[in-house]
Amino acid sequence: MSALFTPKTLRSLQLPNRIVISPMCQYSAERGEATAWHMIHLGQLALSGAGMLVIEATAVEPDGRITPGDLGLWDDATEAALRPVLAAIRQYSDIAVTMQLAHAGRKASSNKPWDGGQLIRVADGGWMTHAPSAIPHKEGETPPLALDAAGLIRVKEAFVASAKRAARLGIDGIEVHAAHGYLLHQFLSPLANQRTDEYGGSLENRMRYPLEIFEAVRAAFPADKPVGVRVSATDWVEGGWTIEDTIAFAAELKKRDVDWIDVSSGGVSPLQKITLGPGYQVPYAQAVKEATGVTTIAVGLITEPQQAEAIVGSGKADFVAIARAALYDPRWAWHAAAELGATVTAPPQYWRSQPRELKNLFGDVAFGQR
Repeated sequence: MSALFTPKTLRSLQLPNRIVISPMCQYSAERGEATAWHMIHLGQLALSGAGMLVIEATAVEPDGRITPGDLGLWDDATEAALRPVLAAIRQYSDIAVTMQLAHAGRKASSNKPWDGGQLIRVADGGWMTHAPSAIPHKEGETPPLALDAAGLIRVKEAFVASAKRAARLGIDGIEVHAAHGYLLHQFLSPLANQRTDEYGGSLENRMRYPLEIFEAVRAAFPADKPVGVRVSATDWVEGGWTIEDTIAFAAELKKRDVDWIDVSSGGVSPLQKITLGPGYQVPYAQAVKEATGVTTIAVGLITEPQQAEAIVGSGKADFVAIARAALYDPRWAWHAAAELGATVTAPPQYWRSQPRELKNLFGDVAFGQR
């Protein structure tokens, strides 16, 4: 049996395989509200055959958006806009739908990537950003506002409120975004966090606020549904966050019953020097799994079925998450199942699509026609 297509349970969530569709920002919301694009985008990925679909980074407050086009879940309007998207998915797919909750911190108020991706000044329609310390992401940018005690409470309450809204929407799980240089990663990294209070300085102090956010989200979300965390395993900058720090953070999250660690890297500094290559981040997921025993998700240039099979089959990670590969080929899981001799779930409207030589790709199904 294919390891990639072995079932896995996360609390009450029964997943048919180990393929995860990564959260991928679409920058196509309006005032944080999902649009027809999200219906099309998430709808096609819901038919992918993957075990779990993670909705893109969803801001917990307007100031936490990366761009003005970011998806949000902070009020009744943003909640209502997601409801028909999820209803359409539920009508035609049984894929597990989870959501990544996020706050961009000092990387907020940016242009969309296809518009340059740079900071939007307040004078040009942007907004003041918030961070652990008043240190800009890039030299020459307007420094963010350092979060004071009231700000820390506000952001934590925003995460809690969004988690409760996600529960009302019937979301199957939550991933807390503590990676890619966004707010919680900023607290973790000494490159961005130079506070002198209980949230800065030592590793224990820098982990404190992200751990508080996780605890608050975990308490606000149904106990039978999983909550995971995405981390950046390394900043790829000397003097920054390291894999050893990540392992320590994962161990603390394990004590708090985290359900998975999604292991990515980088994002906190434009000075990062990343060595790219197929599966280049997999060793970090393996290191976290071996050191802590926590369920891990491997990401990063995982594009081929045999590559994904080897990662899961060798125990380097429990899941693989694909992003660009899924956009390029929304039926990636179908093709992986065909190559690995496994079966995959598909809607009956598509049953006739399986090639004759792969007549059992969708399991024991029959398609009759007069």
